[in-house]
Amino acid sequence: MKKRILVVDDEPDILELVRFNLEKEGFEVKTVQNGEEALRWVNRHVPDCIILDLMLPGLDGIEVCRRIKGTESLRPIPILMLTAKAEETDMVIGLEIGADDYITKPFSPKVLVARVRAALRRNKDTALAPQTISVQGIEIDLNKHEVRVDGHKVELSATEFALLELLARKPGWVYSRAQIIDGIKGKDYPVTERSVDVQILSLRKKLMERGKCIVTVRGVGYKLEPDVCES
Repeated sequence: MKKRILVVDDEPDILELVRFNLEKEGFEVKTVQNGEEALRWVNRHVPDCIILDLMLPGLDGIEVCRRIKGTESLRPIPILMLTAKAEETDMVIGLEIGADDYITKPFSPKVLVARVRAALRRNKDTALAPQTISVQGIEIDLNKHEVRVDGHKVELSATEFALLELLARKPGWVYSRAQIIDGIKGKDYPVTERSVDVQILSLRKKLMERGKCIVTVRGVGYKLEPDVCES
C-alpha cells in the first residue's frame, strides 16, 4: 500500500514540485494551501507523514503542528517543517512543539524524498521488549515511547527520542555527528552538522536542568555524562 503524504504550503509552485517528486517515488500525495484545511484533512484521513510550511496564511505552521502533536491519536504522525527561514530560532520552535525534522527552502527534491523516507522508517511500529533506560533522573520507557525527567513526563519528537535513547544507552560514550545521524536516521540521510546541533539544542531545553547531562565534546561530538547533572 502506498504511503500517504500531506503537503501543506501556500505556494502552488512548491506544492507542484513536491507532489511531482513524491509521486514519482511511489507516494500518494494530498496538497492543501492553508492550516485550517490541513487540520480538517488530517482528522479525516490520517496521513503517514506531513510536510508542513512554517509560514502559512491564517493558521500558521507552528500552530498546526502544535494542534496535531497535542492530539493523542495524531501525535505519532511525523511532521517535516518546510520553511524559507533558516534562523536557529525558527528551527528550534518547530522541534520544541514536536516536529520531527525541518527542511529549508530552496531545497533539493532528492533531499526532500530522502528526509520523508527517513521519517517514515523512524515511525515504523517495532515490537520492543519491555525495557527502561534510567540515567540521573531521566527515564526512557522504550515500550511506551515515553520520557520522564525527575518523574515528570516530557514530550519529545520521534527524532529527539531516538537521539536521547542513543546517548543514554552508552553514558559517557562520545558520538560524532556522523555517528548520531547513522544511529538514528541511517547512512542515506542527507544532513549537515548544523542539523544535529539544532536537535541537541532542542533536546537539552526539553530536559530542563537534566539537559546539562548532554555535553559537547569540542571537535568531536556529544555525549550523555551522568556526573554533570548529579542531584
